[in-house]
Amino acid sequence: MLQGFFMHTTTRINLWSSPRNISTAMMYSFAQRGDTIVFDEPLYAHYLLSTGIHHPGKEEILQVQDNNGENIIHDIILAAHDKSISFFKQMTHHLENISLDFLAQTKNILFIRNPKQIIASYAQVRKDVTMQDVGIKKQWWLYNYLIEKKLSCTVLDSNEILKSPQNVLQQLCDALQIPFTEKMLHWPAGAKTYDGVWGKYWYDNVHQSTGFAKQKTSERELPSYLETLYNECKFYYDQLCPYSIKAV
Repeated sequence: MLQGFFMHTTTRINLWSSPRNISTAMMYSFAQRGDTIVFDEPLYAHYLLSTGIHHPGKEEILQVQDNNGENIIHDIILAAHDKSISFFKQMTHHLENISLDFLAQTKNILFIRNPKQIIASYAQVRKDVTMQDVGIKKQWWLYNYLIEKKLSCTVLDSNEILKSPQNVLQQLCDALQIPFTEKMLHWPAGAKTYDGVWGKYWYDNVHQSTGFAKQKTSERELPSYLETLYNECKFYYDQLCPYSIKAV
């Protein structure tokens, strides 16, 4: 299809999330907007190849997704699309061996969650959990980078969204300078065409959801062997939390 056919994207939004957050729900929320196209973790294969780390479905991810991060930035993140808003669900720890210059052309949300909930949930899929996996230290580093460069940076805490979804999403849209729509509050249950191929390993709970609601699993007990990691992660969470949008 000819490039000239597309409307030039005016707003590019990166949701820089920690894993085992409600980032997929956020992607589903933005997908309900008529003006928005969404992308699920476009830098995942780049991260897997750059680090050599093993994740469920690694070989399939590397086969179906471009693993060259610079290509992804040029061909997807900074490309023109047929909607006025492009939303990229991203994992902060995927920013490995890649230039950050593109962040000057995007609006950036740092999406945090209490690390106790992240770690307890993550350990259900991969028993060995590291600081790199949790991503919160990288979020603190990215926050300081964005502030130092005077680039777009909004801190969002999933616990605040779950307290008052409409209120917090309205504040988020204000910060992003886009209109809020109540369509963002609900989505159909089930898998989505824009889910990454890794969804079958990670998305069971969100596929059962139709809106923002606290999951029973969020109260899952933290394994004792991960207590030290939690305490290390909590330091960075406590640095970011005061800057986050609050439910009112």
